[in-house]
Amino acid sequence: MIYTRTGDQGTTSLLDGSRVRKNSIRVDSYGTIDELNSLLGFGKHFVANSDIVEKIHIVQRELFAAASELADPKGEKYAAKLGETEILRFEAWIDEYVKLMDPAPKFIVPGSSQASGILHVARTVCRRAERLMAALDETEPVSPSLMKYVNRLSDVLYTFARFLEEQQELVNQ
Repeated sequence: MIYTRTGDQGTTSLLDGSRVRKNSIRVDSYGTIDELNSLLGFGKHFVANSDIVEKIHIVQRELFAAASELADPKGEKYAAKLGETEILRFEAWIDEYVKLMDPAPKFIVPGSSQASGILHVARTVCRRAERLMAALDETEPVSPSLMKYVNRLSDVLYTFARFLEEQQELVNQ
């Protein structure tokens, strides 16, 4: 069933069966990962570069694992599945696209195209997820590899967005 009525009083179940308030930092963390996943699903329809679209789709599939890990507070069902392999892959993607761009000597105004604009928004949502995960980690442990994965993902999204900029308006500061 789509509706269960179990959340009508402002609580939700985690993957270990425990119930928490819907505004808990844990729910906010994996909810923001879900938001990022949806935003990337929307955003890839603006990207004409098939290689970047394929890479975004890979990320989307992995974000399900990230959200599941965050929704499993004891790490019994969804222990760290994202790690060094994915992080090194992200770094290779970044290196690949940075080589194709001119260096940005200053800050740029993001979003000179629809594709770059939506990826910049996705990058900021990713950074919010990272901040929420860091706040969660102050009270309940979050996998260091998952923290690193999300941090590097924001770098990937920035790189893709910069690559897709049709023009670069520099900020003079």
